This record gives sequence, structure tokens and C-alpha cells, in this order.
Amino acid sequence: MQDRIIGTVMPVLEMTLQPGEALFSESGELSWMSQSIVMQTSTQFGGGGGIGGVFKRAMGGSSIFMTQYTAQGAPGSVAFAAKLPGQIFPVDVAPQPGMQYLAHRHAFVCANNGVTLSIAFQQRLGAGFFGGDGFRLQKIGGQGRAWCELSGEIVVYDLQPGEMLRVHPGHVGMFQDTVQFQITTVPGIKNKIFGGDGIFLAQMVGPGRVWLQSLPLQKLAQALGEFSPQQAVEAGAAGAAGGAIVRGILGR
Repeated sequence: MQDRIIGTVMPVLEMTLQPGEALFSESGELSWMSQSIVMQTSTQFGGGGGIGGVFKRAMGGSSIFMTQYTAQGAPGSVAFAAKLPGQIFPVDVAPQPGMQYLAHRHAFVCANNGVTLSIAFQQRLGAGFFGGDGFRLQKIGGQGRAWCELSGEIVVYDLQPGEMLRVHPGHVGMFQDTVQFQITTVPGIKNKIFGGDGIFLAQMVGPGRVWLQSLPLQKLAQALGEFSPQQAVEAGAAGAAGGAIVRGILGR
């Protein structure tokens, strides 16, 4: 099995499989594939292992169904395109400390059979974060190789034992399971975004490697929100009301 990253800003992961080799991804992630690739969709891939395994995987942000891609009769290729400007990269996974990872729920792209996905962390944050949907991390465990996608530029820190880093939750991309993680708040900032609860920060304590992303999906959505039709209508209505007030003051 060979991987190739095509492109820069909006990369594509192209996997070349030899006959009999297989990998899996979440259902609906396929971009294109060659003729010899056979698809099989099931709840059992990615550590499904019955209702309990499927539930844990779904709670981590993954889909209930996974799709396996197998090369049959001849070598073949399957490709997955990035959803946002960013980077795709592989990590080796093994059942030992430092070789398993916690990642944000949209980071997983695909993996060898033997890699498992499950819920690792979940905490409900204020409505200003993640649309009130809470903050979730999925665990990438098992044995094999996984490919992950982070958005924007990636900044890597190797934390020493006891070294602490505090990060806006949206910028948390992935980290080794040896890193201690918890959500904390910085009180005293009260506005409608945070509902008076303060700023939420992820506190990360070493040892272990941390991958941060510069373009959280939530911040991108907020930046684009003002250009949505609803926001444009609201802005137009507010402008019209303001103009009426000014005209009334001026007697026109």
C-alpha cells in the first residue's frame, strides 16, 4: 500500500492498493477510485464490534457506517480530497502509550484495517462554540496506519513532562494519548458569544506531541456567516431602520 499527497492548499490523498489490500473510511468520504476497487459498507469496520463499538465510534463524531475499499484482481487506487484548505498526513498507530491519538471529530480520513475509532472526550460548551453542539474528540487506536486531515497551517509542539499549553478548543487538531487534556475557563469576559461563562480553553500538559490547526471550521463558519442571505436581510433591515431614524431626526 502506497500513499501520495497531491496538491498543496487543497490536497488529495491518493492510496494505491495491491490486490487483496484494503483500507476503510467514513461513508461518503470517497472522491474517486479506479476500476479494480471494490466497496463494502458495514458498521463493523473501524472497531465496530457490535452495538457498543458502533455507539462509541458515533459518539466520537464518526459515522455509524464505514466503507472498506479493496483492490481485487489488479492494483487500484482510491482518493480522498480535503474538505478545507489544510494538510493531510499519516500517523502510525500501535497499542502502546504515545502511539494512539486523540483528534477532533473531523480529522480522520482513512486507515488500514486494524485501526479503531471511538469516543475519547466530550464536553458541552457555550452556544458560541461549535453551535452549542459541544466539544468532542475521537480516539484513533488499534494497530496500523491512519491518515488525518487538519485545516489551515499545522503547528506542532513537543511538550515536555509537566509543560502546559492552553489553546482555544477549535485550534486543537490532534495529540498523543500521553498528553493530559481538560477544558478550563478564563472568567471575567461577559458577552453574548460566551453567555457570561468566560472563554473556554483547552489545557494540555505534556509529555507528548500536539498538532494545532490554524483554521478551525467553526471560525471559518463564523467569518462567512455575515455573507449568508439571512445575515444580509437582517443587515438591510437594520440599515433601513437606522436610515428612518436619521430622517426622522432631520425632519425629512
